[in-house]
Amino acid sequence: MRVLGVDPGLTRCGLGVVDGGAGRQVSCVAVGVARSPADQELSNRLLTVADEVERWMDEHHPEVVAIERVFSQHNVRTVMGTAQVSGVVALAAARRGLPVAFHTPSEVKAAISGSGRADKRQVTAMITRILRLSAEPKPADAADALALAVCHLWRSPMLSKLAAAEARAAELARNHRARMRQAQAAARPVQVRTAARGGNAR
Repeated sequence: MRVLGVDPGLTRCGLGVVDGGAGRQVSCVAVGVARSPADQELSNRLLTVADEVERWMDEHHPEVVAIERVFSQHNVRTVMGTAQVSGVVALAAARRGLPVAFHTPSEVKAAISGSGRADKRQVTAMITRILRLSAEPKPADAADALALAVCHLWRSPMLSKLAAAEARAAELARNHRARMRQAQAAARPVQVRTAARGGNAR
């Protein structure tokens, strides 16, 4: 499976494409950032990022897009810009019929480093080692994008198993309820007939 990881941001939007093989085998296809000048209007900045993201989608043909889920921060303006970029990326993916997955920062950190509290330096070092890169991806947004892609590849089998287990549990519950209703329906006429016989005896 080929995944495009996106670390959304207005000034720097990290982009990373990773191929996943059997087990936990992963390899880096491309990594970079989409930039937009801070002195431009918001609409133009979003257009600049969108154009670059769409170029990556058309060039690398990912099968799924993994985006970092936006969380509340102290800088509301930064959060709004990040959320707007996330929406632009999700829209670009939807237009191409690509599924979109959102992963929290702690999920990505835990998948890559084993700790949901790892800092950016640790994540960058680990993703460099995991993908066997000759140098650390820079800036950190690029490394985060690769980490998102790897996180999705490694979590997808587990999520699929969980979904299958939940579906199986739901099916068993439905079957159990159906058997209970059938048993109750079969028992009800017996109770009525018993009452009737008792009345005739008197």
